[in-house]
Amino acid sequence: MYPLRRNRRLRTTEAIRSLIRETIITPNDFLVPLFVVEGKGIKDEIPSMPNYYRYSLDLLEGEVKELWKLGLKSVLLFVKVPDNLKDNKGREALNPKGLMQRAIKTVKNVCPDMLVMTDVALDPYSAYGHDGIIEKGQILNDETAEVLAEMSLSHAKAGADFVAPSDMMDGRILTIREALEDEGFINTGIMSYSAKYASAFYGPFRDALDSAPVDLINIPKDKKTYQMDYANRFEAIRETEMDIDEGADIVMVKPGLCYLDIVREIKNEIDVPVAVYQVSGEYAMLKAAAEKGWLDHDAVMMEQITAIKRAGADIIASYFAKDVVKLLNK
Repeated sequence: MYPLRRNRRLRTTEAIRSLIRETIITPNDFLVPLFVVEGKGIKDEIPSMPNYYRYSLDLLEGEVKELWKLGLKSVLLFVKVPDNLKDNKGREALNPKGLMQRAIKTVKNVCPDMLVMTDVALDPYSAYGHDGIIEKGQILNDETAEVLAEMSLSHAKAGADFVAPSDMMDGRILTIREALEDEGFINTGIMSYSAKYASAFYGPFRDALDSAPVDLINIPKDKKTYQMDYANRFEAIRETEMDIDEGADIVMVKPGLCYLDIVREIKNEIDVPVAVYQVSGEYAMLKAAAEKGWLDHDAVMMEQITAIKRAGADIIASYFAKDVVKLLNK
């Protein structure tokens, strides 16, 4: 009891605070999202994501080498598909010489030990900006899941270590797992976006890949029929448990900061690694506020990253990964 026990004794110096710190951030915590485009010599800054870029394959090589030198050992690949290759069924996603397949090979060629995860969803390939096939104004679930399984197989054949289905179709994890097993890819992992919410924080990402839903008659204007209602909590646990039962090796909560209660709920309930995606809107808000001088960029960045890990994240997908590690290495 006070005064025999004074909690402030453990806060008196940086040395003691560091010694007893419960949550430690290291480069091993991070999964680095990378955006890839066709062409050569392209390093194109994303206007709504300052200091974050789309890379052509030749410059992707240098970026991957830099990440490895910093101690960042895992990447999550996304591709910006030319409009002329988009359709309603994602045919280009299955092209063995497609941009994603070549990006996987590029990363593995330049850095064989880099862990490569790949986005599995139709929205980058869809003429309508949706994660599934559309028919009569509806997103088709089972037909989409079959295409996602073919896409996952194509990524595995190109050398991906993990596929990361981000679509939220029912049953797609089992469909993908069975397809991988049937073709002998028993060691290819699945990181499922298990609790992906229909969030307003995705805007800059959709700008980066030109993948926002189109505003047309008889086409859904948002993704609320398949992404989760952000008012729901227990649904996230049901979704996650189902994905694990279907064969997911890692589960994800997306977005990050507004959903840390969900992260903790899931971490308390399940026994597989939990990933959190600190999304583009979270990144853009801090960059904008720091540019205005309203927030200390590095201090807030570290506080946010620490909060995500403290909530229970084993893996953090973040556009801040390089910034954080460079700060840690100072």
